[in-house]
Order: sequence, then structure tokens, then C-alpha cells
Amino acid sequence: MADLKDDLDTGIEVDELGDLPDPFAGKPYDSSVTDSDADLLALAHAVLAEHPVADGYSGLPWALRRLPWFDLELGESAVDTDVPRMREGHVGALFWALHLPEGLAGDRAVGATLEQLDLVKTVVRAHPEGLRLADTPGPVTDARHSGRVAVLPGPAGAAALGDSLGILRSLHGLGLRALTLSGVSWASEAGLTRFGEEVLREMNRLGVLADLSGASEDTMRRACAVSKAPVLCARSAARALRPHPANLPDDLLAELRAARGLCMVPLTAEQTGPSVRDVADHLDHVREVAGPECVGLSGTYDAGAAHPQDLTDASCYPHLVAELLRRGWSEADIALLTWGNVQRVLREADFTAREAQRRRAPSTMKIAELDG
Repeated sequence: MADLKDDLDTGIEVDELGDLPDPFAGKPYDSSVTDSDADLLALAHAVLAEHPVADGYSGLPWALRRLPWFDLELGESAVDTDVPRMREGHVGALFWALHLPEGLAGDRAVGATLEQLDLVKTVVRAHPEGLRLADTPGPVTDARHSGRVAVLPGPAGAAALGDSLGILRSLHGLGLRALTLSGVSWASEAGLTRFGEEVLREMNRLGVLADLSGASEDTMRRACAVSKAPVLCARSAARALRPHPANLPDDLLAELRAARGLCMVPLTAEQTGPSVRDVADHLDHVREVAGPECVGLSGTYDAGAAHPQDLTDASCYPHLVAELLRRGWSEADIALLTWGNVQRVLREADFTAREAQRRRAPSTMKIAELDG
């Protein structure tokens, strides 16, 4: 990442949304003068109105496949995420995961991913007043300015590539924005193979983000070392607080900080605990170890997971922000958590891709040539 620091001003703009009223103007937040839950919740709504949530993971595409009919614009009770609830929760951008059932591989994995990409585009086209497809930082911000939720396709499972860099490029051309590096021979418990490193370099060239949630520690460490763009962990909390295998130990959080990556804490009872306070504990811990520029949020709604009390659907983010305000989080740190850090990662990945495309032709390497 050193080359990015030299070539790109990566300072975070706390308010990237234009000249909106500042609820803190002239009166910095002081918990001693906000003495009720209602006051904190109102303040949370005001903060999120300026700094909306860029949510790192939604299982909506797979959930919608099971429904014979749905309308996300009017409200859809069969899922946890719809346009009215995203507006109530101040969601400005959302990664729509392209889920692969366990054991699905080869052509079936490629086909299931293509079907979900097609579904994502169909759903966005059917809800033009609430949703807008986006794949780079500019369209994400434009969608927010126009009052719509930016939809970023991904992460997809690594099995979706079928061990082919040509398929990776095709998926990117169809809108894929992130790929999870786990569950394949070239990104396994043993770490990244030579072909895995070539996949990561091609992802950098295209601007596809590397998601390391669920990856082995060896894969995570090698990916942080090889990647020229920031990596992210789309669904990882603090293992020091809860020993879930997808949660990160402190030494990996520190490595993520050094790589300017992003740990997106999931709002699931299994990974973070049964209450809003438990989620806030994880956010406190990740912020302390990895730094305020390396922590984000991942609702993980519609992915089959149970959620903490008061965080049951996409409308509930103000309850979490109210708890953070109670703990003394500043507006600047909340702005990074909800919006700024994701925008920074998208900007740096986009810059890396443009630079790499000037220096590097599309890779034609085959897995047999490198790992055979």
C-alpha cells in the first residue's frame, strides 16, 4: 500500500454528501446533557442523515430467489431489507452478496453466481425510485445524492470463478465488486497458492475487492502482503470478545490496520452477541486495535442469521449509533464507521485499478501453469 500513500491523498472526507445542516454545529456532543434514550435516538437519526450507512453484506439476492413475488419499494415483510426500512435506517449503500451454498462448485457455482447477478440487475431496474446499481465511488455518492440506495454486487464466492481469470473478468464486466477468498484450492487453509496470488493481482487490476472473512489466517496474511488495494473482511468481529472462526484475533486486526484494510462488524448474535451493547463492544475493540479508519458495519440481513435485540432489520441502525453516542463516539468517528471508510476503500481500489491497467495487460495464466 506504500505506493498509494505516495500517489493518492487518502485523507477521509468526513462529510462527502454536500452542504447539509450539521446537527453538531456550535454544540459538540456532550453525554451529560443528553439524558434520555429518546434524545440519543433523535441525535443518531440526525448524524445518520448526514453520514448514512454503507452496509457491507446483505443476503437479499439469495433470499429473493425463494419468493414468487415481491415489492421492495412498498415494503416486503418476507425479508429483512426493503426500501422503506433502508430509508428509516439511513442506509446509503449496500453490498448484495452472491451466495453459494456449501459444496457448490464448478459450472454449477458459476451458473448460480450469474443467475444472482442477473437477479440483482432485474431487482434494481424494477425499483428505480429506491435503488441504483453502482460499481465505483462516483456512482455510489451520486445514488446517495439522488435519494437512492447504491447497490454493489458482491461479495461472490471464489468458486464462482471456476479457476478461470477470464470468468473473473466476465463477472467484473457484469458488475461484480467483491470476491471472498476462501473455499477453493488456491485460497485454502494452506494460504494463497501462486495462482491465488495471480487471481488477487488481477482483482487489483480490475478493481474487485478482496473479502477475507472466513479465509484462513495464512490466506489473510498473504493477501494483505500481496494486494495493492485495501482488503476487507465483510463479516468479521473481534475474536477477543467472541471466539467465532470468522472473527479476527488482535494480531490480524493489527495487520489489517497496517494494510489500511477494513473490518466490517456483522450485526449477528452468533458473531457479536445478543444485544446492541455487545455489538458496540466489538466496534469499540476493533476501533481500538485496528483504528477508526479500519472499522465498518455489516448488517448481514437476509443471510439466515439471528440478530441482536433492537437490530432485527435494516431500519435499526439508529439504535446502534445511539449506543455509540452514549459511549462518547465523536461524529467524525461515526462518519468514518458508517460511510467514510467504505468510500475510502472504494476510492483506493479504483485508483489502484486505473494505475494497474496502465502497467499490466489482462492475465492469461492458468491454474495448471502455476499450481500444477
